[in-house]
Amino acid sequence: MIEYILQNMWQIWAVIAIICLILELSSGDFFIICFSIGAVFAIISAVCGLSIYWQIFIFAIFSLLSVIFIRPIALRYLHKNDPNRASNADALLGRTGKVTEAIKAGDSGYVQIDGDLWKAVSDTEIGVGTSVRVIGRESTIITVETL
Repeated sequence: MIEYILQNMWQIWAVIAIICLILELSSGDFFIICFSIGAVFAIISAVCGLSIYWQIFIFAIFSLLSVIFIRPIALRYLHKNDPNRASNADALLGRTGKVTEAIKAGDSGYVQIDGDLWKAVSDTEIGVGTSVRVIGRESTIITVETL
């Protein structure tokens, strides 16, 4: 059984590469993808017939090289060196949407932004269909103003 696994290690490395790619989709920090790159080089070493020790060594080296050289380039290119990039609900600040349920002064209503409904509050009354801009956020409740 162990011999069979060692002879087909390229399949295990392929699964590791795919899992790392899937995990990278949820993080977006270009860290986990470095292990996927290392796994691709481990696949090549497994296909060439190198031993499991060489495969692990190649995986570790190419993962480390990816973290050192490829990750900074990817971050610079895709995130434009913005150290304070907004994510999740913070990315809503400044966005515009339409009121779907009227917002009464001092009360809440709902605003649709890119297909998502957000509970919203405002200092003034805002009717349905009005375009608004997000000016603040407290937990999952956004503060809006008319455009």
